[in-house]
Amino acid sequence: MDFINLNQAAQLDQINEQSKSKAQVLFKHSTRCSVSSFAKRILTSEFSDALDAKFDVHYLDLIAHRDVSGAIADKYNVEHASPQMLVIINGTCVYNASHSDVSLDKAAQIIG
Repeated sequence: MDFINLNQAAQLDQINEQSKSKAQVLFKHSTRCSVSSFAKRILTSEFSDALDAKFDVHYLDLIAHRDVSGAIADKYNVEHASPQMLVIINGTCVYNASHSDVSLDKAAQIIG
């Protein structure tokens, strides 16, 4: 699985634009948290070519880029959590999950 690195708040505008033609998934990961590491393994195991066609997956190391995590919370009006997954369609967060609810399969169900 190839994550798209998310490391600057300015990328959120590009993600919003891309979300007009293809859903975008943001995965916020804490490299210091075992629950977050488990969620990352789940995402990697769920990934398939069929899901790749439905959405792009952006990866944020929130320890290294805490400012970007804050920008995500502000832009999409969500409370910060880790691990956390957001589904962005047409510039709007349509689904937000954290901890054991982080799943690409769930994101695919939301997208349809």
